[in-house]
Amino acid sequence: MYTEVERCVRAVQSKDARFDGWFFTAVLTTRIYCRPSCPVVPPKVRNMRFYPSAAAAQQAGFRACKRCRPDASPGSPQWNERADLVARAMRLIADGVVDAEGVPGLARRLGYSVRQIERQLQAELGAGPLAIARAQRAQTARLLIETTALPMAVVAPAAGFASVRTFNDTVREVFAQSPTELRQRVRPAGRPDGTPSTTLTLRLPFRAPLCPDNLFGHLVATGVPGVEEWRDGAYRRTIRLPHGPAIVELRPQPEHIGCKLMLSDLRDLALAISRCRWLLDLDADPVAVDELLAADPLLAPLVAKDPGRRVPRTVCSAEFAVRAVLGQQVSTAAARTHAARLVTAHGDPIDDPAGGLTHLFPTPEALAGIDPETLAMPQSRRRTLTTLVAALAAGDLDLGVGSDWHAARQALSDLPGFGPWTVEMIAMRALGDPDAFVPGDLGVKLAAAALGLPTDPKALIAHAQAWRPWRAYATQYLWGTSEHVINRMPTTQENS
Repeated sequence: MYTEVERCVRAVQSKDARFDGWFFTAVLTTRIYCRPSCPVVPPKVRNMRFYPSAAAAQQAGFRACKRCRPDASPGSPQWNERADLVARAMRLIADGVVDAEGVPGLARRLGYSVRQIERQLQAELGAGPLAIARAQRAQTARLLIETTALPMAVVAPAAGFASVRTFNDTVREVFAQSPTELRQRVRPAGRPDGTPSTTLTLRLPFRAPLCPDNLFGHLVATGVPGVEEWRDGAYRRTIRLPHGPAIVELRPQPEHIGCKLMLSDLRDLALAISRCRWLLDLDADPVAVDELLAADPLLAPLVAKDPGRRVPRTVCSAEFAVRAVLGQQVSTAAARTHAARLVTAHGDPIDDPAGGLTHLFPTPEALAGIDPETLAMPQSRRRTLTTLVAALAAGDLDLGVGSDWHAARQALSDLPGFGPWTVEMIAMRALGDPDAFVPGDLGVKLAAAALGLPTDPKALIAHAQAWRPWRAYATQYLWGTSEHVINRMPTTQENS
Protein backbone atom coordinates (compact mmCIF):
# COMPACT_ATOMS: atom_id res chain seq x y z
CA MET A 1 0.00 0.00 0.00
CA TYR A 2 2.90 2.39 0.75
CA THR A 3 3.38 2.96 -2.99
CA GLU A 4 -0.16 4.40 -3.31
CA VAL A 5 0.87 7.91 -2.29
CA GLU A 6 -2.53 9.59 -2.56
CA ARG A 7 -4.21 6.88 -0.50
CA CYS A 8 -1.50 7.10 2.16
CA VAL A 9 -1.79 10.89 2.31
CA ARG A 10 -5.56 10.65 2.85
CA ALA A 11 -5.06 8.12 5.65
CA VAL A 12 -2.50 10.37 7.39
CA GLN A 13 -4.58 13.52 7.02
CA SER A 14 -7.65 11.77 8.46
CA LYS A 15 -5.58 10.05 11.18
CA ASP A 16 -7.13 6.73 10.15
CA ALA A 17 -6.10 4.10 12.69
CA ARG A 18 -7.25 1.30 10.38
CA PHE A 19 -3.99 1.71 8.45
CA ASP A 20 -1.67 1.52 11.47
CA GLY A 21 0.85 -1.20 10.66
CA TRP A 22 0.03 -1.14 6.94
CA PHE A 23 2.62 1.57 6.28
CA PHE A 24 4.69 4.22 8.08
CA THR A 25 4.97 7.93 7.40
CA ALA A 26 8.39 9.58 7.60
CA VAL A 27 8.79 13.37 7.81
CA LEU A 28 11.79 14.83 6.02
CA THR A 29 11.98 17.98 8.14
CA THR A 30 11.96 16.28 11.54
CA ARG A 31 13.54 12.93 10.55
CA ILE A 32 10.77 11.19 12.51
CA TYR A 33 8.50 8.35 11.36
CA CYS A 34 4.94 7.84 12.60
CA ARG A 35 1.92 5.61 12.29
CA PRO A 36 -0.94 7.01 10.12
CA SER A 37 -3.07 7.83 13.19
CA CYS A 38 -0.39 9.96 14.89
CA PRO A 39 -2.18 12.72 16.88
CA VAL A 40 0.22 15.50 15.86
CA VAL A 41 -0.66 17.90 13.06
CA PRO A 42 0.00 16.13 9.72
CA PRO A 43 3.10 17.40 7.88
CA LYS A 44 2.99 19.01 4.47
CA VAL A 45 2.57 16.47 1.72
CA ARG A 46 5.88 17.40 0.10
CA ASN A 47 7.65 16.44 3.33
CA MET A 48 6.04 13.00 3.62
CA ARG A 49 7.72 9.75 2.64
CA PHE A 50 6.10 6.35 3.05
CA TYR A 51 7.72 3.06 4.07
CA PRO A 52 6.34 -0.48 4.23
CA SER A 53 7.94 -1.31 7.59
CA ALA A 54 9.41 0.31 10.68
CA ALA A 55 12.70 -1.36 9.82
CA ALA A 56 12.77 0.35 6.41
CA ALA A 57 12.11 3.74 7.99
CA GLN A 58 14.86 3.14 10.53
CA GLN A 59 17.30 2.09 7.82
CA ALA A 60 16.53 5.32 5.96
CA GLY A 61 17.67 7.30 8.99
CA PHE A 62 14.33 8.14 10.65
CA ARG A 63 13.63 7.70 14.35
CA ALA A 64 10.39 6.61 16.00
CA CYS A 65 7.86 9.25 17.07
CA LYS A 66 7.57 9.61 20.84
CA ARG A 67 3.86 10.42 20.64
CA CYS A 68 2.36 7.65 18.53
CA ARG A 69 5.03 4.96 19.08
CA PRO A 70 4.86 3.50 15.56
CA ASP A 71 7.02 0.54 16.52
CA ALA A 72 4.16 -0.63 18.78
CA SER A 73 1.38 -0.47 16.19
CA PRO A 74 -0.52 -3.64 15.23
CA GLY A 75 1.35 -5.81 12.76
CA SER A 76 0.50 -5.71 9.08
CA PRO A 77 -2.44 -8.01 8.35
CA GLN A 78 -0.67 -9.09 5.16
CA TRP A 79 1.53 -11.54 7.07
CA ASN A 80 -1.57 -13.35 8.31
CA GLU A 81 -3.48 -13.22 5.04
CA ARG A 82 -0.80 -14.37 2.65
CA ALA A 83 1.03 -17.67 2.22
CA ASP A 84 3.87 -16.57 -0.08
CA LEU A 85 7.57 -16.49 0.79
CA VAL A 86 7.63 -12.97 2.22
CA ALA A 87 4.60 -13.56 4.46
CA ARG A 88 5.99 -16.87 5.73
CA ALA A 89 9.35 -15.20 6.42
CA MET A 90 7.68 -12.38 8.36
CA ARG A 91 5.73 -14.83 10.52
CA LEU A 92 8.92 -16.72 11.31
CA ILE A 93 10.86 -13.53 12.12
CA ALA A 94 8.06 -12.50 14.51
CA ASP A 95 8.34 -15.97 16.05
CA GLY A 96 12.01 -15.31 16.87
CA VAL A 97 13.66 -17.56 14.27
CA VAL A 98 16.28 -15.01 13.15
CA ASP A 99 17.27 -14.26 16.75
CA ALA A 100 17.58 -17.97 17.54
CA GLU A 101 18.97 -19.41 14.29
CA GLY A 102 20.12 -16.43 12.22
CA VAL A 103 19.24 -15.74 8.61
CA PRO A 104 20.66 -19.14 7.49
CA GLY A 105 18.17 -20.82 9.87
CA LEU A 106 15.34 -18.76 8.41
CA ALA A 107 16.38 -19.76 4.90
CA ARG A 108 16.55 -23.46 5.85
CA ARG A 109 13.05 -23.40 7.26
CA LEU A 110 11.69 -21.77 4.13
CA GLY A 111 13.67 -23.92 1.70
CA TYR A 112 15.30 -20.98 -0.09
CA SER A 113 18.80 -19.53 -0.20
CA VAL A 114 19.83 -16.68 2.08
CA ARG A 115 20.28 -14.47 -0.97
CA GLN A 116 16.74 -15.17 -2.21
CA ILE A 117 15.24 -14.40 1.20
CA GLU A 118 17.15 -11.13 1.56
CA ARG A 119 16.35 -10.03 -1.99
CA GLN A 120 12.61 -10.62 -1.68
CA LEU A 121 12.28 -8.98 1.73
CA GLN A 122 14.33 -6.01 0.60
CA ALA A 123 12.22 -5.60 -2.53
CA GLU A 124 8.88 -5.66 -0.70
CA LEU A 125 9.70 -4.28 2.75
CA GLY A 126 12.72 -2.10 2.13
CA ALA A 127 14.73 -4.04 4.72
CA GLY A 128 16.34 -7.44 5.06
CA PRO A 129 15.64 -10.05 7.75
CA LEU A 130 18.38 -8.79 10.08
CA ALA A 131 17.02 -5.23 10.02
CA ILE A 132 13.47 -6.45 10.60
CA ALA A 133 14.59 -8.60 13.53
CA ARG A 134 16.58 -5.64 14.87
CA ALA A 135 13.45 -3.45 14.81
CA GLN A 136 11.62 -6.16 16.74
CA ARG A 137 14.41 -6.28 19.33
CA ALA A 138 14.21 -2.51 19.73
CA GLN A 139 10.49 -2.74 20.45
CA THR A 140 11.09 -5.48 23.03
CA ALA A 141 13.82 -3.36 24.62
CA ARG A 142 11.51 -0.36 24.92
CA LEU A 143 8.85 -2.51 26.58
CA LEU A 144 11.32 -3.75 29.18
CA ILE A 145 12.79 -0.30 29.75
CA GLU A 146 9.43 1.37 30.26
CA THR A 147 7.49 -1.34 32.07
CA THR A 148 10.08 -2.82 34.43
CA ALA A 149 12.78 -1.68 36.82
CA LEU A 150 15.26 -4.21 35.45
CA PRO A 151 18.89 -3.09 35.21
CA MET A 152 19.94 -2.27 31.65
CA ALA A 153 22.50 -5.08 31.82
CA VAL A 154 19.55 -7.45 32.21
CA VAL A 155 17.32 -5.74 29.64
CA ALA A 156 19.93 -5.97 26.85
CA PRO A 157 20.21 -9.79 26.65
CA ALA A 158 16.51 -10.21 27.47
CA ALA A 159 15.65 -8.14 24.38
CA GLY A 160 17.99 -10.26 22.25
CA PHE A 161 21.05 -8.01 22.03
CA ALA A 162 24.47 -9.60 22.02
CA SER A 163 26.03 -6.78 24.04
CA VAL A 164 25.04 -3.77 26.13
CA ARG A 165 26.89 -1.52 23.68
CA THR A 166 24.82 -2.74 20.73
CA PHE A 167 21.70 -2.34 22.85
CA ASN A 168 22.59 1.26 23.75
CA ASP A 169 23.47 2.18 20.17
CA THR A 170 20.26 0.67 18.76
CA VAL A 171 17.99 2.35 21.31
CA ARG A 172 19.61 5.74 20.67
CA GLU A 173 19.34 5.31 16.91
CA VAL A 174 15.71 4.14 16.87
CA PHE A 175 14.25 6.32 19.63
CA ALA A 176 16.69 9.27 19.70
CA GLN A 177 17.09 8.73 23.44
CA SER A 178 19.34 6.64 25.60
CA PRO A 179 17.82 3.72 27.53
CA THR A 180 18.10 5.75 30.74
CA GLU A 181 16.30 8.72 29.17
CA LEU A 182 13.52 6.43 27.96
CA ARG A 183 13.06 5.09 31.47
CA GLN A 184 12.99 8.55 33.02
CA ARG A 185 9.89 9.37 30.95
CA VAL A 186 7.83 6.74 32.77
CA ARG A 187 7.57 5.01 36.11
CA PRO A 188 8.47 1.39 35.44
CA ALA A 189 6.76 -1.42 37.24
CA GLY A 190 8.75 -3.76 39.44
CA ARG A 191 10.25 -3.84 42.88
CA PRO A 192 11.52 -0.53 44.32
CA ASP A 193 15.00 -1.99 44.75
CA GLY A 194 15.20 -2.89 41.06
CA THR A 195 15.24 -6.65 41.66
CA PRO A 196 14.53 -8.41 38.35
CA SER A 197 10.94 -9.55 38.04
CA THR A 198 9.64 -12.15 35.57
CA THR A 199 6.07 -10.85 35.67
CA LEU A 200 5.25 -8.16 33.13
CA THR A 201 2.01 -6.33 32.38
CA LEU A 202 1.44 -4.67 29.01
CA ARG A 203 -1.18 -3.78 26.45
CA LEU A 204 -1.70 -5.54 23.14
CA PRO A 205 -3.12 -3.18 20.48
CA PHE A 206 -5.56 -4.26 17.78
CA ARG A 207 -7.52 -2.76 14.92
CA ALA A 208 -11.08 -1.96 15.92
CA PRO A 209 -13.67 -3.32 16.01
CA LEU A 210 -13.06 -6.49 17.99
CA CYS A 211 -15.80 -8.86 19.14
CA PRO A 212 -14.50 -10.63 22.26
CA ASP A 213 -17.45 -12.99 22.71
CA ASN A 214 -16.62 -15.72 20.22
CA LEU A 215 -12.88 -15.20 20.65
CA PHE A 216 -12.67 -15.71 24.40
CA GLY A 217 -15.83 -17.79 24.53
CA HIS A 218 -14.34 -20.36 22.15
CA LEU A 219 -10.98 -20.51 23.94
CA VAL A 220 -12.61 -20.97 27.33
CA ALA A 221 -15.31 -23.43 26.24
CA THR A 222 -12.76 -25.71 24.58
CA GLY A 223 -10.02 -25.10 27.15
CA VAL A 224 -8.11 -28.06 28.55
CA PRO A 225 -8.34 -28.27 32.36
CA GLY A 226 -4.94 -27.68 33.93
CA VAL A 227 -3.64 -25.96 30.79
CA GLU A 228 -6.30 -23.26 30.34
CA GLU A 229 -8.79 -21.50 32.57
CA TRP A 230 -11.03 -18.43 32.87
CA ARG A 231 -10.37 -16.63 36.12
CA ASP A 232 -11.51 -13.21 37.32
CA GLY A 233 -12.38 -11.94 33.86
CA ALA A 234 -9.24 -13.19 32.12
CA TYR A 235 -8.28 -16.15 29.95
CA ARG A 236 -5.18 -17.83 31.36
CA ARG A 237 -3.04 -20.63 30.01
CA THR A 238 0.38 -22.24 30.21
CA ILE A 239 2.75 -21.96 27.30
CA ARG A 240 6.02 -23.68 26.44
CA LEU A 241 8.79 -21.27 25.38
CA PRO A 242 12.44 -21.86 24.39
CA HIS A 243 13.90 -20.83 27.76
CA GLY A 244 11.24 -22.28 30.03
CA PRO A 245 7.52 -22.47 30.80
CA ALA A 246 5.32 -19.41 31.09
CA ILE A 247 1.80 -18.42 32.04
CA VAL A 248 -0.10 -15.83 30.02
CA GLU A 249 -3.15 -13.94 31.20
CA LEU A 250 -5.24 -12.12 28.58
CA ARG A 251 -8.03 -9.75 29.55
CA PRO A 252 -10.33 -8.09 26.96
CA GLN A 253 -10.58 -4.31 27.27
CA PRO A 254 -12.45 -1.82 25.05
CA GLU A 255 -9.33 -0.47 23.32
CA HIS A 256 -6.69 -3.13 23.92
CA ILE A 257 -6.04 -6.59 25.34
CA GLY A 258 -4.55 -6.51 28.81
CA CYS A 259 -1.65 -8.96 28.88
CA LYS A 260 0.13 -10.29 31.95
CA LEU A 261 3.14 -12.51 31.30
CA MET A 262 4.77 -14.71 33.94
CA LEU A 263 8.01 -15.80 32.31
CA SER A 264 10.76 -18.15 33.37
CA ASP A 265 13.26 -16.15 31.32
CA LEU A 266 12.90 -12.60 29.99
CA ARG A 267 14.57 -13.62 26.74
CA ASP A 268 11.22 -15.18 25.81
CA LEU A 269 9.32 -11.88 26.04
CA ALA A 270 9.15 -11.06 22.32
CA LEU A 271 8.12 -14.60 21.42
CA ALA A 272 5.47 -14.68 24.17
CA ILE A 273 3.93 -11.45 22.85
CA SER A 274 3.99 -12.81 19.30
CA ARG A 275 2.25 -16.03 20.40
CA CYS A 276 -0.44 -14.08 22.27
CA ARG A 277 -1.13 -11.85 19.29
CA TRP A 278 -1.34 -14.91 17.02
CA LEU A 279 -3.66 -16.71 19.46
CA LEU A 280 -6.13 -13.81 19.47
CA ASP A 281 -5.71 -12.90 15.77
CA LEU A 282 -4.92 -9.32 16.78
CA ASP A 283 -3.24 -8.29 13.52
CA ALA A 284 -6.37 -8.93 11.45
CA ASP A 285 -8.01 -6.16 9.42
CA PRO A 286 -11.66 -6.46 10.57
CA VAL A 287 -12.86 -3.58 8.40
CA ALA A 288 -11.72 -5.30 5.20
CA VAL A 289 -13.09 -8.65 6.34
CA ASP A 290 -16.48 -7.35 7.40
CA GLU A 291 -16.87 -5.17 4.32
CA LEU A 292 -16.54 -8.13 2.00
CA LEU A 293 -18.70 -10.51 4.06
CA ALA A 294 -21.44 -7.92 4.53
CA ALA A 295 -21.80 -7.73 0.75
CA ASP A 296 -23.67 -11.05 1.04
CA PRO A 297 -27.23 -10.11 2.09
CA LEU A 298 -27.53 -13.31 4.11
CA LEU A 299 -24.39 -12.57 6.16
CA ALA A 300 -24.87 -8.81 6.43
CA PRO A 301 -27.17 -8.92 9.53
CA LEU A 302 -24.67 -11.16 11.34
CA VAL A 303 -21.80 -8.80 10.58
CA ALA A 304 -23.81 -5.77 11.64
CA LYS A 305 -24.75 -7.42 14.94
CA ASP A 306 -21.22 -8.46 16.03
CA PRO A 307 -18.60 -6.73 13.86
CA GLY A 308 -14.95 -7.57 14.26
CA ARG A 309 -15.10 -11.30 14.88
CA ARG A 310 -11.66 -12.89 15.02
CA VAL A 311 -10.53 -16.47 14.47
CA PRO A 312 -9.42 -18.05 17.79
CA ARG A 313 -6.08 -19.71 17.11
CA THR A 314 -3.47 -21.48 19.20
CA VAL A 315 -0.11 -20.87 20.86
CA CYS A 316 1.23 -24.18 19.54
CA SER A 317 0.28 -25.75 16.22
CA ALA A 318 1.29 -29.27 17.29
CA GLU A 319 -0.89 -28.99 20.39
CA PHE A 320 -3.89 -27.93 18.35
CA ALA A 321 -3.41 -30.74 15.83
CA VAL A 322 -3.50 -33.28 18.66
CA ARG A 323 -6.58 -31.64 20.13
CA ALA A 324 -8.30 -31.60 16.72
CA VAL A 325 -7.90 -35.38 16.51
CA LEU A 326 -9.20 -35.79 20.06
CA GLY A 327 -12.24 -33.75 19.06
CA GLN A 328 -13.19 -35.84 16.04
CA GLN A 329 -16.87 -36.87 16.19
CA VAL A 330 -17.23 -36.15 19.92
CA SER A 331 -18.73 -33.32 21.96
CA THR A 332 -16.73 -30.36 23.24
CA ALA A 333 -16.91 -31.76 26.76
CA ALA A 334 -15.64 -35.18 25.66
CA ALA A 335 -12.75 -33.61 23.74
CA ARG A 336 -11.74 -31.66 26.86
CA THR A 337 -11.86 -34.84 28.92
CA HIS A 338 -9.62 -36.74 26.49
CA ALA A 339 -7.14 -33.86 26.38
CA ALA A 340 -7.09 -33.49 30.17
CA ARG A 341 -6.17 -37.17 30.54
CA LEU A 342 -3.24 -36.76 28.16
CA VAL A 343 -2.09 -33.66 30.02
CA THR A 344 -2.23 -35.32 33.43
CA ALA A 345 -0.36 -38.41 32.22
CA HIS A 346 2.22 -36.82 29.91
CA GLY A 347 2.34 -33.04 30.45
CA ASP A 348 5.06 -31.30 32.44
CA PRO A 349 3.87 -30.00 35.84
CA ILE A 350 3.94 -26.25 36.44
CA ASP A 351 3.37 -24.12 39.53
CA ASP A 352 0.67 -21.45 39.35
CA PRO A 353 0.33 -19.55 42.65
CA ALA A 354 -2.29 -17.23 41.11
CA GLY A 355 -4.72 -19.85 39.83
CA GLY A 356 -5.52 -23.41 38.86
CA LEU A 357 -3.09 -24.13 36.03
CA THR A 358 -1.12 -27.31 36.65
CA HIS A 359 0.59 -28.51 33.45
CA LEU A 360 2.09 -27.69 30.09
CA PHE A 361 0.46 -29.50 27.20
CA PRO A 362 2.63 -32.53 26.32
CA THR A 363 5.03 -32.28 23.39
CA PRO A 364 4.80 -34.61 20.38
CA GLU A 365 8.01 -36.24 21.64
CA ALA A 366 6.36 -37.00 24.97
CA LEU A 367 3.33 -38.50 23.21
CA ALA A 368 5.29 -40.42 20.57
CA GLY A 369 5.87 -43.38 22.85
CA ILE A 370 2.35 -43.53 24.23
CA ASP A 371 0.70 -46.94 24.56
CA PRO A 372 -2.38 -46.82 22.28
CA GLU A 373 -4.21 -49.18 24.61
CA THR A 374 -4.27 -46.47 27.28
CA LEU A 375 -6.34 -44.19 25.04
CA ALA A 376 -10.08 -44.33 25.71
CA MET A 377 -11.13 -43.94 22.10
CA PRO A 378 -11.89 -46.10 19.05
CA GLN A 379 -9.04 -48.06 17.47
CA SER A 380 -9.11 -45.97 14.30
CA ARG A 381 -8.69 -42.72 16.21
CA ARG A 382 -5.88 -44.21 18.27
CA ARG A 383 -4.05 -44.92 15.03
CA THR A 384 -4.74 -41.39 13.80
CA LEU A 385 -3.33 -39.84 16.96
CA THR A 386 -0.23 -42.03 17.20
CA THR A 387 0.59 -41.53 13.52
CA LEU A 388 0.21 -37.76 13.90
CA VAL A 389 2.46 -37.42 16.95
CA ALA A 390 5.07 -39.68 15.36
CA ALA A 391 5.17 -37.46 12.25
CA LEU A 392 5.39 -34.31 14.37
CA ALA A 393 8.09 -35.72 16.64
CA ALA A 394 10.18 -36.88 13.67
CA GLY A 395 9.92 -33.50 11.97
CA ASP A 396 8.14 -35.00 8.96
CA LEU A 397 5.14 -32.70 9.39
CA ASP A 398 5.56 -28.90 9.54
CA LEU A 399 2.60 -27.03 10.98
CA GLY A 400 4.55 -23.98 12.21
CA VAL A 401 3.71 -20.34 11.50
CA GLY A 402 6.08 -20.32 8.53
CA SER A 403 4.77 -23.50 6.95
CA ASP A 404 3.44 -23.77 3.42
CA TRP A 405 -0.35 -24.01 3.83
CA HIS A 406 -0.86 -26.13 0.72
CA ALA A 407 1.94 -28.55 1.58
CA ALA A 408 0.73 -28.85 5.18
CA ARG A 409 -2.80 -29.65 4.05
CA GLN A 410 -1.51 -32.32 1.69
CA ALA A 411 0.71 -33.85 4.36
CA LEU A 412 -2.19 -33.99 6.82
CA SER A 413 -4.50 -35.51 4.21
CA ASP A 414 -1.96 -38.28 3.61
CA LEU A 415 -2.17 -39.37 7.25
CA PRO A 416 -4.77 -41.98 8.24
CA GLY A 417 -7.97 -40.60 9.72
CA PHE A 418 -7.56 -37.03 8.49
CA GLY A 419 -10.67 -35.98 6.59
CA PRO A 420 -11.58 -32.51 5.30
CA TRP A 421 -13.03 -31.34 8.64
CA THR A 422 -9.88 -32.06 10.65
CA VAL A 423 -7.54 -30.72 7.96
CA GLU A 424 -9.47 -27.48 7.59
CA MET A 425 -9.82 -26.95 11.34
CA ILE A 426 -6.05 -27.24 11.68
CA ALA A 427 -5.59 -24.94 8.68
CA MET A 428 -7.91 -22.38 10.28
CA ARG A 429 -6.69 -22.35 13.86
CA ALA A 430 -3.12 -23.68 13.73
CA LEU A 431 -1.84 -22.58 10.32
CA GLY A 432 -3.84 -19.35 10.40
CA ASP A 433 -5.22 -19.60 6.86
CA PRO A 434 -7.97 -16.93 6.71
CA ASP A 435 -9.71 -18.82 3.90
CA ALA A 436 -9.99 -22.20 5.64
CA PHE A 437 -13.56 -23.51 5.43
CA VAL A 438 -15.51 -26.41 6.97
CA PRO A 439 -18.75 -26.75 4.95
CA GLY A 440 -19.43 -30.18 6.45
CA ASP A 441 -19.29 -28.96 10.05
CA LEU A 442 -22.58 -29.50 11.89
CA GLY A 443 -22.66 -25.97 13.28
CA VAL A 444 -22.06 -24.51 9.82
CA LYS A 445 -24.81 -26.68 8.33
CA LEU A 446 -27.34 -25.67 10.99
CA ALA A 447 -26.51 -22.00 10.51
CA ALA A 448 -26.75 -22.33 6.74
CA ALA A 449 -30.19 -23.90 7.00
CA ALA A 450 -31.42 -21.16 9.35
CA LEU A 451 -30.14 -18.40 7.05
CA GLY A 452 -31.42 -19.90 3.81
CA LEU A 453 -27.95 -20.83 2.57
CA PRO A 454 -27.26 -24.14 0.81
CA THR A 455 -26.65 -26.98 3.25
CA ASP A 456 -25.07 -29.38 0.77
CA PRO A 457 -21.27 -28.96 1.15
CA LYS A 458 -20.62 -28.61 -2.57
CA ALA A 459 -23.39 -26.05 -3.01
CA LEU A 460 -22.25 -24.13 0.06
CA ILE A 461 -18.67 -24.06 -1.22
CA ALA A 462 -19.94 -22.64 -4.49
CA HIS A 463 -21.92 -19.92 -2.68
CA ALA A 464 -18.95 -19.17 -0.40
CA GLN A 465 -16.69 -18.30 -3.34
CA ALA A 466 -17.88 -14.73 -2.82
CA TRP A 467 -16.55 -14.82 0.75
CA ARG A 468 -12.96 -15.57 -0.26
CA PRO A 469 -10.34 -14.99 1.06
CA TRP A 470 -12.19 -14.63 4.38
CA ARG A 471 -14.11 -17.91 4.69
CA ALA A 472 -12.58 -18.65 8.10
CA TYR A 473 -14.15 -15.43 9.38
CA ALA A 474 -17.44 -16.25 7.67
CA THR A 475 -17.34 -19.51 9.64
CA GLN A 476 -17.09 -17.53 12.88
CA TYR A 477 -20.21 -15.54 11.94
CA LEU A 478 -22.07 -18.74 11.03
CA TRP A 479 -21.14 -20.41 14.31
CA GLY A 480 -22.29 -17.25 16.09
CA THR A 481 -25.92 -17.93 15.15
CA SER A 482 -26.20 -20.75 17.68
CA GLU A 483 -26.63 -20.65 21.45
CA HIS A 484 -23.51 -22.75 21.95
CA VAL A 485 -21.28 -21.76 24.85
CA ILE A 486 -18.42 -20.96 22.47
CA ASN A 487 -20.29 -17.79 21.51
CA ARG A 488 -20.51 -16.44 25.04
CA MET A 489 -17.65 -14.88 26.92
CA PRO A 490 -17.85 -16.07 30.53
CA THR A 491 -18.85 -13.59 33.20
CA THR A 492 -16.20 -12.22 35.51
CA GLN A 493 -17.49 -14.44 38.31
CA GLU A 494 -17.21 -17.67 36.33
CA ASN A 495 -14.03 -19.70 36.69
CA SER A 496 -13.45 -22.64 34.37
